[in-house]
Amino acid sequence: MGRSEELVFGPLGGVGEIGMNLALYGIGRGGKRRWIVVDCGVSFGDEEQLPGIDLILPDIRFLESERKNLEAIVLTHAHEDHFGALIDLWPRLGVPVYATPFSAGLLEAKCAGERNAPKIPIKVVPCGGRITLGPFGVEFIPVSHSIPEAHSLAITTSAGTVIHTGDWKIDPTPVVGPPTAEARFRALGDAGVLALLSDSTNATREGRSPSETEVARSLAELIAASPARVAVTTFASNVGRIRAVADAARAAGREVVLAGRAMERIVQVARETGYLDGVQEFRGADLYARIPPRKVLALCTGSQGEPRAALARIAEGDHPLVSMGRGDSVIFSSRTIPGNEKAVGRIMNGLIAQGIEVITDRTHLVHVSGHPRRDELREMISWVRPRLLVPLHGEPLHLSEHAALGRAAGVPDIITCRNGDLVHLGPGKPGIIDELPSGRLFKDGWILEEERARAVVERRKLAFAGCAFIALALTAKGEMVGDPEVDLVGIPEKEPAGELIADLVYDAVLETFETLPKPRRRDPDAVAESIRRAVRGTVAQVWGKKPMCHVHVLTV
Repeated sequence: MGRSEELVFGPLGGVGEIGMNLALYGIGRGGKRRWIVVDCGVSFGDEEQLPGIDLILPDIRFLESERKNLEAIVLTHAHEDHFGALIDLWPRLGVPVYATPFSAGLLEAKCAGERNAPKIPIKVVPCGGRITLGPFGVEFIPVSHSIPEAHSLAITTSAGTVIHTGDWKIDPTPVVGPPTAEARFRALGDAGVLALLSDSTNATREGRSPSETEVARSLAELIAASPARVAVTTFASNVGRIRAVADAARAAGREVVLAGRAMERIVQVARETGYLDGVQEFRGADLYARIPPRKVLALCTGSQGEPRAALARIAEGDHPLVSMGRGDSVIFSSRTIPGNEKAVGRIMNGLIAQGIEVITDRTHLVHVSGHPRRDELREMISWVRPRLLVPLHGEPLHLSEHAALGRAAGVPDIITCRNGDLVHLGPGKPGIIDELPSGRLFKDGWILEEERARAVVERRKLAFAGCAFIALALTAKGEMVGDPEVDLVGIPEKEPAGELIADLVYDAVLETFETLPKPRRRDPDAVAESIRRAVRGTVAQVWGKKPMCHVHVLTV
């Protein structure tokens, strides 16, 4: 393959936002490009903006159109925002998935717990391993993060080598796994790196992210000092944090009880892959009540306010096996993801109302980020010395700050792009050269909906202003048979003066029908539209909101 082959990058998620990461790399020209996908993640729905939507996934219609040219999907690590869309989207692509042992084990466990999950062909790559995917050479470079086996990818092509960092930080003393492979990054920099495509999540924060070992020390002190029951909630995938909690519990003479299915699943995979070797066995939640308060520690799901997670049920006092009360303490060994503040606040308030002490990172070092701050970003740039920097994994502010940092560090070219941009990386001058079809898909129960799907749009309207249902029967001559039926959903029962809104709507239906010219009464569609307008107007007059309105006219 000659040097004229063009190397391009196209994000379909994770650029201009945090989460839903999916990146494409292509080599070749026009319709003859070969592609690899890096990561396939989700974002989480916002109940206020997207009621009933569980997950947000990248729109992959471009990939579907290029399916014959797609070599594989490669996973950097097993966080939901990097691999959570695979079960739903893989059947549309049908290519092999490459992952290291822990990520592969977690994906298999996730598939085993999902309804009608596809049989995804997972190719296991050793940590630090190398694979060849058509015209791409891919090397997995170990990095520190908040989950085992996070890797950056060095992607080698005829046009040059690019480094896709994935999520990373520089932690010289991680609790689990090796530190970030500085020597390997330096060696790649010495050999020449065309482009660095790097995590921007903490690009606004000065300094360095503290080490997981410091958090472990702080947790040990808090758990040892607690006079009663202790619960710790953290991201289930943070095996290093789980190990730190387990070590602290053992030192304090406490049994660890697992509360939450996600935590149980992660612990199982972590034990199978050796990341909890030497850690004591954990107890099931059914044994919690039998262990004295000073001898128990509950490790709970629910750090992000998930409504049915173990901690939410404890806060509401309705967990069937785990309860807490005055004098007990709950440690939030996590950060609140933007958008989850209200849900987390509700849980904290529920715990405090029961007399439970709530400990967070506002007052104690009980959590550190898995992402690099500005000094770490500068250090990565100094190791790699790329010709081009493309900030990834961040909102526009994060990308802009990372770009400015790169300019100050002397990187020759910087490109800030957005989801859907097709970026020419090399050879020659880099730049944005095209736009790919992109967007979002919504996971609604078991169904994937497009962003503008009727159900999604209508549910927003229903959440805001409810719905009025009207049914009436007409003869062929346009005469009403019986009384109309009125059913109001999500609309207040009475208007400010105390009159029933349903009665006002009923009167509006009759009045509107009676004022229609007789020829229009024989047209069911005309009757339905006139009544719909009248009902919405009537409710708006007394409520200030226009509900959705469905009018069913039956001809008898």
